[in-house]
Amino acid sequence: MRLQSLLSLVTLPGAAVAGDAFQSRCSSFQDQINIHNVTVRSVEYVAAGQNVSQAEVAPVCKSSLQASIDFCRVTMNISTSDRSHLWAEAWLPRNYTGRFVSTGNGGLAGCVQETDLNFAATYGFATVGTNGGHDGDTAEPFFNNPEVLADFAYRSVHAGAVVGKELTRLFYPEGFNYSYYLGCSTGGRQGYQQVQRFPDDYDGVVAGSAAMNFVNLINWGAFLYEATGNVDDPGYITSDLWAVIHDEIVRQCDPVDGAIDGIIEDPDFCAPVLETLICDSTTKNASSCLTGLQAARATRALSDFYGPDGKLYYPRLNYGAEADSAGVYFTGSMYSRTEEWYRYVVYNDSTWNSSQWTLDSAKKAFDQNPFNIEAFDPNITTFRDRGSKLLSYHGTQDPIISSTDSKLYYRRVANALNARPSELDDFYRLFQISGMGHCGDGDGASYIGQGAGTYTSKAPRINLLHTIVEWVEQGKAPEYMPGNKLDASGNIEYMRKHCRYPKHNIHRGAGNYTDPNSWTCVG
Repeated sequence: MRLQSLLSLVTLPGAAVAGDAFQSRCSSFQDQINIHNVTVRSVEYVAAGQNVSQAEVAPVCKSSLQASIDFCRVTMNISTSDRSHLWAEAWLPRNYTGRFVSTGNGGLAGCVQETDLNFAATYGFATVGTNGGHDGDTAEPFFNNPEVLADFAYRSVHAGAVVGKELTRLFYPEGFNYSYYLGCSTGGRQGYQQVQRFPDDYDGVVAGSAAMNFVNLINWGAFLYEATGNVDDPGYITSDLWAVIHDEIVRQCDPVDGAIDGIIEDPDFCAPVLETLICDSTTKNASSCLTGLQAARATRALSDFYGPDGKLYYPRLNYGAEADSAGVYFTGSMYSRTEEWYRYVVYNDSTWNSSQWTLDSAKKAFDQNPFNIEAFDPNITTFRDRGSKLLSYHGTQDPIISSTDSKLYYRRVANALNARPSELDDFYRLFQISGMGHCGDGDGASYIGQGAGTYTSKAPRINLLHTIVEWVEQGKAPEYMPGNKLDASGNIEYMRKHCRYPKHNIHRGAGNYTDPNSWTCVG
């Protein structure tokens, strides 16, 4: 009955039950809340179509959001130590289905992701989210305050979930039947952190484009800056030239999967040679070719990153993502979040700057790993043994976090648990989303329905909340991840069945590449 309720909501999102009892319950709810270390800031009834008030939200986090359904909104502070606290929100929907979900953050956190709260509440989940323990997408709040850093590293989502569950039990007499997690990017890392450190918190976890191996992701940003250099370096590559490099990589790699569609299905099966772009004596337009130094720089930037101890710190950027990465990592200056992490965490020195970075800096950061923020522990047997499910995905065109890192973690789990992929399939499935950028966008069929950014009402059943509910509550594990490609008008151009790792897609040639049945998962 609970699952059927969710499926009907997926078909008709935003459906509301008439009556005033719910609104009255919300109006009197604040008097019932007496939770240790929780200070309630506001409780308000929000009707579908109403603008969500930003009066209690930190200025840096203010945005415009319209409620999809009727819900009771609780805003609060959750104390985590004498020097730290979380800003948190719980959204308790009228169309409640007996399910609880906790949501994650993005970047260096700093804001409740209200769009995710709205998405989950629309489908009847009581939902909670926090700001990760500080305001704003910057590492500066970690300076000289390890308690705030601990919140960001591991504490915030768990603390928010504990309080969110208690609020759910207080508000709904029936409590909740199942508990879920939904997050991407930093939210993906937080999801893996819950699986590893708090395995009893959730029955199902959806974790995408995960920023796990976090310290080495930070280190990788510094490596990419060092590899490509400043704008005045003779080998510096402009964003226009990165677009040229991208076109050449696609030219070499696109046919490998059997279809010329502008998408590299799996970057692992191609090794492009960038020296094909070196200008020769007949070149008339140097803006469409590279010098030998530039070709070498580009090849290094697209290679695995090893630390001074010879260990693999971070795998290479996926081929196909380089043009979009040009605006993040190849700008001629160190990525801001990387530089801030070294300044305020690794060295705890507000005067530190990128000119001081060396490979030894990466080793220092790697050894430090504050509060085990890496979230790279492969021993997830407790999560497995309690019967919980982990649904993970990563775009192969992600310009910020290499999807190869998600594959690396998957293999680490297989080794640690001494389990083949067919055995991991029972509780852990990783899907490669070809042509998807960071948590969405990209050139491929990237509308997979993990949130407002990749959901379309024109394909309501392509919804990862629906998918994880079916897996947890009915035992229907996803064999593939359906995704839609939308045209400029928002209409569905085609659908593709994305494979679960370690399989990859091959076009069999029996039909146009837009036909999902012309592709086969192999491997």
